[in-house]
Amino acid sequence: MSKIYVLHENNEWTVHLQNRLDELNYPYELWHLDEGSIDLSAEPPQGVFYNRMSASSHTRDHRFAPELAGAVITWLEYHGRKVINGSRALSLEISKVQQYLALEKAGIATPKTIAAVGKKHIIEAANSLGMSSFITKHNRAGKGQGVQLFHSVQALQDYLDGPDFDAPVDGITLIQQYIKATEPFIIRHEFIGGKFLYAVKVDTSEGFELCPADACAIGDMFCPTDETPTQPKAKFEILQNYRPAFIEQYEMFLNANAIQVAGIEAIQDADGNSYAYDVNTNTNYNSDAEAKAGQFAMRELAQYLKAELDKLAL
Repeated sequence: MSKIYVLHENNEWTVHLQNRLDELNYPYELWHLDEGSIDLSAEPPQGVFYNRMSASSHTRDHRFAPELAGAVITWLEYHGRKVINGSRALSLEISKVQQYLALEKAGIATPKTIAAVGKKHIIEAANSLGMSSFITKHNRAGKGQGVQLFHSVQALQDYLDGPDFDAPVDGITLIQQYIKATEPFIIRHEFIGGKFLYAVKVDTSEGFELCPADACAIGDMFCPTDETPTQPKAKFEILQNYRPAFIEQYEMFLNANAIQVAGIEAIQDADGNSYAYDVNTNTNYNSDAEAKAGQFAMRELAQYLKAELDKLAL
């Protein structure tokens, strides 16, 4: 029997989709790809394959999960299987360099960015950027990994020379223009089936870790899921009646890069210019924000996957 196959490496992030698939009684199977093997001479099963591989897998001791997922997806695509967020999506998930160039190609503004390998070249890049304030981040990241704000090149040098320097898993550090927003928030735009679903406003006043998933909660500091007397302000809020003109451009970008499910994060500067700075093809959703808005992306995603599965029988 054909099924929905979910390719992933993190049970905590996948359980919410699993619950929706169970609730709707859809046939599915989970493929946990932290390690394993592929018989290239064998044919894959029939079904729809949904890739949820994360760029931050190495932070959970799944260092080579994206490489294994890439091999599995190549095998699936070779045999003509339907893959949601296939090889192109995976390439963008694990490389912000590829993300930014693809966004720019689509006419979507991104912050000025220089990629560098080696501490000497990181400093040279910061000098070349020529900005009083800038940030660094990892090329292959997730959960805001490696994001640091600096107000001088000397501060960056001290960080590189100090014990807290966090080396990127692929060796590539990005030195990037700091976009100062008038208010401390970013907006994450969620898409399912390549179409805009909703946007969530994310409060960034407490830091750069912006994962909306309930599983990302760290002592209620970065991803709180409950409002309490000490947390009166929701960190995640789904916006109502929100559809700026650039949404169509985002959809065209996703279509051009064969990405069906994604969250695109953007920030607006004081002049009203919007910059996209992250494309997350392993997107997660915040349950409290969804409950307040009455919108449930994992249910929408499960229904989309079933619809794609049903098309195979036509």
